[in-house]
Amino acid sequence: MTVHSPATEEECAAVIRDAREKKSTLAIEGGGTRAGLGRPVQADAILSTHSLSGITLYEPAEMVISARAGTPLREIEAALAGKAQCLPFEPMDSRALYGSSGEATIGAVAACNISGPRRVAAGAARDHLIGVRLVNGRGEIVKSGGRVMKNVTGLDLVKLNAGALGTLGVLSEVTFKLTPAPRASGTLVFEGLDDARAIACLCAAMGTPFEVSGAAHLPKGVGADVARTLLRIEHFPESVNYRLGKLADALGAFGKSARLDVAATNAIWRGIRDVVPLVEPRANAIWKISVAPTRGADVVATIARKIDARWFYDWSGGLIWLAVPPEGDCGAAIVRAAIASTGGHATLVRAPDHVRGKVDVFQPLAEPLMKLTRGIKASFDPDGVLNIGRMYAGM
Repeated sequence: MTVHSPATEEECAAVIRDAREKKSTLAIEGGGTRAGLGRPVQADAILSTHSLSGITLYEPAEMVISARAGTPLREIEAALAGKAQCLPFEPMDSRALYGSSGEATIGAVAACNISGPRRVAAGAARDHLIGVRLVNGRGEIVKSGGRVMKNVTGLDLVKLNAGALGTLGVLSEVTFKLTPAPRASGTLVFEGLDDARAIACLCAAMGTPFEVSGAAHLPKGVGADVARTLLRIEHFPESVNYRLGKLADALGAFGKSARLDVAATNAIWRGIRDVVPLVEPRANAIWKISVAPTRGADVVATIARKIDARWFYDWSGGLIWLAVPPEGDCGAAIVRAAIASTGGHATLVRAPDHVRGKVDVFQPLAEPLMKLTRGIKASFDPDGVLNIGRMYAGM
């Protein structure tokens, strides 16, 4: 298959205009690390952002960075580390999950709205994305947003494209708001809690004034032979130590706790961020389920009664990572039925191509919302050039 790797926005626009004139389709690709996300795309050629690379603006004093979409995430993080700053939403590395290689790109972080454990405190990638440049399906270069948070006029194209998986346009440059990087971190660990009790613990912790930046529960057999309920605190060393002690006191009703040092804290939260406890067996399908934290244990119990499953919780119980056997519809009917009465949504983030091609990978939309979605797609990409079918069949 032909791969186009434009080095400028103008070249990118020319590729898209040519495809539009020829009535051909393009699959959009960054570093290729998340190719298994979404439905399989049937395209005539690939448009890669690999050559659209480089940091275009970095103002440490304003805590703002802009970079071309194909810039490797590691380059962004290295530049920020030099100024003791970071992307606050802790983007995951999907290579272990998908068994992929290559380099994650900053454009894909924005396009897929990739957020990690710190989202529970800092918000998602889309909350810190303040500007984009993109080329739409007409081959037009569009700019939206800027270097400050308040820049919305009419339709918010910045937020609209965060999580659109390249179906509305090819992101060519993105701008993120930054925060200071934590100077220290520590984790409080409670052992042996069942799911419901663990989530109660996580929710109680999030209600304290101690600024918990990670709240997860790994059931027995998921990464260890004992259930572990994990609460992370970050920033200045003296503050971390003080707040961990106060948090342990506040949660005394849940039993005794232990502490993980900085190295152990970084390792365990990196594993949670990247879904490492469920990566193997690699054949298993993996779901990402978002519900109200207090309903998480009930949703999992309902699913586990009907299908063999392994799971863990992040975001204080509001995010469930669930692995199931790669059989039939990979548990789609069971998962969607389980959240039908509780609210929330579920995304099939890893499964064989033939399954992703026939089931709803993303949460099905009610017809009024689907009509609106079709209208937005048509306004950005009227001739169906970009990533057709990646999110919803035929669109």
